[in-house]
Amino acid sequence: MLTYILRRLASLPLVLMALTLLIVGLLQFLSPRERAVSFIKNENQMRNIDLIIKENGLDQPFYVQYWNWLSNASQGNFGFSKSSSLPVLDTIIQRFPATLELAIFAGLFIIPVAVWLGTLSALGKDKFLDQALRLVSVIGYSLPSFVVGILLLVVFYGALNILPGFGRTDTVLAITDPVPVVTGMITIDSILAGKWNVLINALQHMILPVLTLAIIQVASTLKVMRNQLLDVLKADYVRTARAKGLSSNVVNIKHARRNAILPIVTLAGFTVQGLLSGAVITESIFSYPGIGSWGATAAVQLDYAGVMGFALFIGVIVVVSNLVIDVLYSFVDPRVRFD
Repeated sequence: MLTYILRRLASLPLVLMALTLLIVGLLQFLSPRERAVSFIKNENQMRNIDLIIKENGLDQPFYVQYWNWLSNASQGNFGFSKSSSLPVLDTIIQRFPATLELAIFAGLFIIPVAVWLGTLSALGKDKFLDQALRLVSVIGYSLPSFVVGILLLVVFYGALNILPGFGRTDTVLAITDPVPVVTGMITIDSILAGKWNVLINALQHMILPVLTLAIIQVASTLKVMRNQLLDVLKADYVRTARAKGLSSNVVNIKHARRNAILPIVTLAGFTVQGLLSGAVITESIFSYPGIGSWGATAAVQLDYAGVMGFALFIGVIVVVSNLVIDVLYSFVDPRVRFD
């Protein structure tokens, strides 16, 4: 196992280098003047755009441009993000805690609820509850995230006005009662500071984004859980357990569900990947200041350095999380061994 983990970690730099080569290569389709906009920090510099192109080597061959970027990145200098008005690394450090916080709350909701509902649906096959859950699953799985987000925003913020629709906290509250930044996650920081009014307000602001992320993921995971459990319930060892006189709860929960949940580990891993990488659409809809909304803004504003930093960050998240998923799967399923 240790050898496998070390081998995967050793391949991480190669994977990330391939990713950066791809991104830099794609950005070559932009003209040097378009890419130079990313290096402009104020309007006065627009007059010297040709000088900026030359200073940053944007008129150089592809391999020279890539080597210059790689040399700077290896020293922790990923450039200046025009879309955030901060260095790229500082932007990631500042914004990732917000995305992590959203991912934690959404993840805590998605997996337990999906497994529970999927179990209920499978055990009550073809009954009213099963039919209702299957209908909900199909609808939830079919709706794009931006449709779900806009519907929730229109209903709970626009029509009923019972939940806030944008940001992490109320603007007035952030100004009049600021919370000292310790972790960057406002719920934890507000608890550490003993500011319970800020905690409640932050939780209210997270309800709609979390629901938007959860509805689609719960729908797909519920469907997988139901189908897997139905297949396991037909297995020989389950029939043998029933023949031995074991109770339905023991057979269904201890034997059947334990094996049916194995694919959910992989699915949960991909869900976490998406959440940690920044739910771009959800964060953009709710003006949530996380890594995803920054990535979307960087792309729209042709923020060359921002797009590169965002893509590299996602690459690290995906590669590391894939390794974690494989390791966790080996613990959940003792039959899996890595040589």
